[in-house]
Amino acid sequence: MEELPECPVCLQSYDDGTAIPRVLSCGHTVCEVCLVELHQRFPNTIRCPACTQLVKYSPKQGPSSLPKNIDLLRLCLQQQDSSDENQLRKLNQQSSINDEYSARFWSDEFYVAWKDWILPHDAVSVGEDGFGLFSSSSKGRVCFGVNRTVSLVPVVTLPPVSELKFKFSYVAWVIKCLEGLNEAARDALCLILEASVRQSRICRVYGLWSEVSDGSLYLVCQRHCGRLLDKFGGLWNGDGLELDKGGVCSFAMIAKGVVEAVIALNLEGLVAGCLGLSCFSFDELGGICIDLNEVLLMGRKIWDEVSGGAGDEHEAMCLVCLDNEIFVSAEVSSKLLNKGVISPESGDSRYPVGYGSDVWSLACVLLRLLVGNAFPRITLEVSEENGLDVSASYTSWVEKVSSVVEEKFGSEYLSLKETLCKCLDINPGSRPNVVDVRKCIQDVLVKHQFGILGNTEITVNRNNIDHPVILAMLFQLVEESSKELREHEVKENGSQPDFLQGAENKSDEDLVASLSNGMTGMTELEDLQGHLGCITGLAVGGGYLFSSSFDKTVRVWSLQDFSHLHTFRGHENKVMALVYVDDEEPLCISGDGGGGIFVWGITVPLRQDPLRKWYEQKDWRFSGIHSLTAFGNLLYTGSGDRTIKAWSLKDGTLMCAMNGHQSVVSTLSVCDGILYSGSWDGTIRLWSLNDHSPLAILGENLPGEMKSILAITANRDFLVAAYENGCIKVWRNDVFMNSKTLHSGAIFAMSMHGKWLYTGGWDKNVNIQELLGDEFELNVNAFGSIPSSSVVTAILCSQEKLYVGYGDKSIKVYRAK
Repeated sequence: MEELPECPVCLQSYDDGTAIPRVLSCGHTVCEVCLVELHQRFPNTIRCPACTQLVKYSPKQGPSSLPKNIDLLRLCLQQQDSSDENQLRKLNQQSSINDEYSARFWSDEFYVAWKDWILPHDAVSVGEDGFGLFSSSSKGRVCFGVNRTVSLVPVVTLPPVSELKFKFSYVAWVIKCLEGLNEAARDALCLILEASVRQSRICRVYGLWSEVSDGSLYLVCQRHCGRLLDKFGGLWNGDGLELDKGGVCSFAMIAKGVVEAVIALNLEGLVAGCLGLSCFSFDELGGICIDLNEVLLMGRKIWDEVSGGAGDEHEAMCLVCLDNEIFVSAEVSSKLLNKGVISPESGDSRYPVGYGSDVWSLACVLLRLLVGNAFPRITLEVSEENGLDVSASYTSWVEKVSSVVEEKFGSEYLSLKETLCKCLDINPGSRPNVVDVRKCIQDVLVKHQFGILGNTEITVNRNNIDHPVILAMLFQLVEESSKELREHEVKENGSQPDFLQGAENKSDEDLVASLSNGMTGMTELEDLQGHLGCITGLAVGGGYLFSSSFDKTVRVWSLQDFSHLHTFRGHENKVMALVYVDDEEPLCISGDGGGGIFVWGITVPLRQDPLRKWYEQKDWRFSGIHSLTAFGNLLYTGSGDRTIKAWSLKDGTLMCAMNGHQSVVSTLSVCDGILYSGSWDGTIRLWSLNDHSPLAILGENLPGEMKSILAITANRDFLVAAYENGCIKVWRNDVFMNSKTLHSGAIFAMSMHGKWLYTGGWDKNVNIQELLGDEFELNVNAFGSIPSSSVVTAILCSQEKLYVGYGDKSIKVYRAK
């Protein structure tokens, strides 16, 4: 069945009732419910959830001012009644969205991979005992037509929806929980879900479900009521099986089913890591299944104990047999505690956790069935060397187990006794294979003429054999994911901006890493000479470095060896600004103090004459071009006449003039659908790139004397402005965050990459700052500086290098050693 179109915010399939599709000016569609609730950062504009472009939207007129997407609506209505898939995905009839905009944070591939495992919200009802009732007639991987008792295993818990600024629909919430897990945890979940479908010996896992209100995501697991010990009737008591009343045959038949359930688990690349009698139950047909719910909850209990203790409490956590009901091998315990295992044979070592770990736990389960409460306990203590000490206590424990078994069996079943005791070897590599355990039990059945119950020999071909998923450690993976999610919560819920979340590229970190040693690791790679005046602009693109100067020229340098390749001449006034554009064709564009705009082609061979040139309307009162930036096929100029102008790059036609500043427009920047303009009047104005309408004004109501803005840089939702008094000011989401003085004079140049801010100016220093913080505060931390002998007039950080232009006509190129 073809997928139904759905709203990109709430994932609700469009209809003519609550999810009416409305078309934005960018061409994308959003349902009316989400359209009304999307956060308006600027007046009469919203950001399209699909393409993030700023588009016009009037809250007074509401969604009815936008056209319906008739084609989508017709398609949805045609398929709505006949589509079973639509019924599975139509989970919430209305999405409740708070006052914060959130774009889709997952890919289509991610959604497709998980959507069929998401159970409808009304498919599970939770009782007071914590167990649920599952009922669904939906198609796909999950298909049931009757009510079933299920158990819920919590996988991950996020902050309750009441604490979030944005409320998600049900399916979006589940996807958000999954997206918050790391890849290892998600892979483990996927393997568990798929394994339960393929193996009849594994209790079924129906899918994923969330209560939403408590912020938890659950695995919904099949719950069988037939306990393992119930099968023995009066043959089993606290002292184990009564062998003289046929208990041996009963034990062998049950044990064979238990072993085969573990084999089925291992075949899917899954290792329990911990087992107990409660981990096995009977299905409707009397077969023995391994209960994933119990295994996972045991793992959760162990992890809670381990992660919740410290110091002397660790001794209580190092129980290999917790109350004689949970059996965890030494290597699993050491893995959870991140400690080695100290033994006489190997010293302090870390045995691998794998399929052999289940052999140890399986043997303990079988021995517990045989000997009951006589099965001895063991505690592994943390030694002074910070490892699990098994040098004495473990050896003594194995001897006690052997003695108890010997007392139970006497001289019979020697092979079974030896095999079970070998399964308890401290070294997983020395333990028998789980198939060997099955063979020994099969031999017992053959001895009692029950050989018809199965083949003696089987072959085990495991999936994912080299990297099995350890169920007992699933919650460790989830805990690590949750920790990462708490530290780097998705931006849509008021988290840190991307530049504080590692969005910086490795090159910038390499560049500033040497600063911790007083710049002794910084190498001056090149000193480019040739200009006859102060450097005013730098740009990189097309394999070239471009530089502009008061000498009325633009010079072109090779990025390979920094040799001078060409000089563009033609300006009649000082070149004040420079920009590289690569839209339909690669171009270098320069603007001068007389209002001249020159467009240079950079295809080989480089030409002397510009491809195009034009001039602003000349007025002797004003000082021409001061700043340049570009977006698409439009060039934006900031001028001495206090305007920002938009020009067509194709023919130089003036498309629009934006007014509002009270002085020279000294700097321009484009980011995320917004044009930022800084001025000597001390304010920053924001303009929509869609229709060039004004959006906001920043800086006019800040305390203190208004100072001229000489440079700005914008990066997603934050903005940095540099002032003539050596100060910078930082905004985040148009909210003023911090102000700090970095230089003893005017800051003429600034470049931002990742979390690193490079500034330079009148005091002849290049300062490097690190921006750190969250949505509540932002700190500007000094990281280092590069002293020089001349005023810094231009800065550009690009491609692992820092380019600095100076007032003494030189350009220096730096890189980390």
